Amino acid sequence: MSIATIIVNYNAGEMLRHCVSALLNSTVRSHLTLVDNASSDSSAQNLQSLYGKHTEVEFLFNPANLGFAPAVNSVARCSDADMILILNPDCILEPEALGRLEAALLNDEMAGMAGLAVFDDQRRIQRATVRRFPGPWKSLMSASGLWRLGKWFPVFHGVEVDVAGMTSDPTICDAVSGACMLVRRSALEDVGFLDEAYVMHCEDLDLMYRLKQQGWHCLYVPQAACVHQQGLSSRSRPTWVHFQKHRGMARFFKKFQAKKTFFPIRILVYAGIWLRFIVLWPLVLIKA
Repeated sequence: MSIATIIVNYNAGEMLRHCVSALLNSTVRSHLTLVDNASSDSSAQNLQSLYGKHTEVEFLFNPANLGFAPAVNSVARCSDADMILILNPDCILEPEALGRLEAALLNDEMAGMAGLAVFDDQRRIQRATVRRFPGPWKSLMSASGLWRLGKWFPVFHGVEVDVAGMTSDPTICDAVSGACMLVRRSALEDVGFLDEAYVMHCEDLDLMYRLKQQGWHCLYVPQAACVHQQGLSSRSRPTWVHFQKHRGMARFFKKFQAKKTFFPIRILVYAGIWLRFIVLWPLVLIKA
């Protein structure tokens, strides 16, 4: 089976080189296309000086920042690979990770996507590694912190999933981390690729939701792992990214759930999304 890897870069700095180096050290080969969305830090040009003659690495430089989904789609639509790896430039894959994701998809013909265990640089599992699809109640449980009671009382389940209690085998789940997604090409075609109306954030969740609507499912593969330096490309424009994240939340809710939600609750959901944006905005600026 052939694999095409797509990395969309925007000012990822030195992490981009580490990401590509780890990918090329994988036990399973893939053809990499690096799409640079008009970075200003020369990270893609520096990488090209190292790998420009590598037969398995291709570079695409966009004159403007087209957004994540259009950048991915521009390559995925033209690829004839059996599987597409969508990889963030701040992810460092372990050598066996890609092979284990591939094996999981090959062993489950209805798996449209496989994701892995995502750790931070302190080897702590990241909360977005496995997720439930958000809804008004689950989002409230997550925002309030009451989701932690879900291990004893399922009614308190939020978006987060406690992966510590899961088996070591590939497991069907609603959603995996968008930092590293191996997608079956036939499944990607089936749902019409990524929704380009999302500028940044939630396009991955949207894709997983549409896969489920079409009868596919996602797999969490805990034996595959990566280290993710979360938010690296966002530090140069924290307010813009924070806004787009919440805009993505609102679009996801409007697209899939709003019409089925009682009108007063619908208004409360939108209000909650933008209240969250306002409350967390100072913290985002402090961390930048």
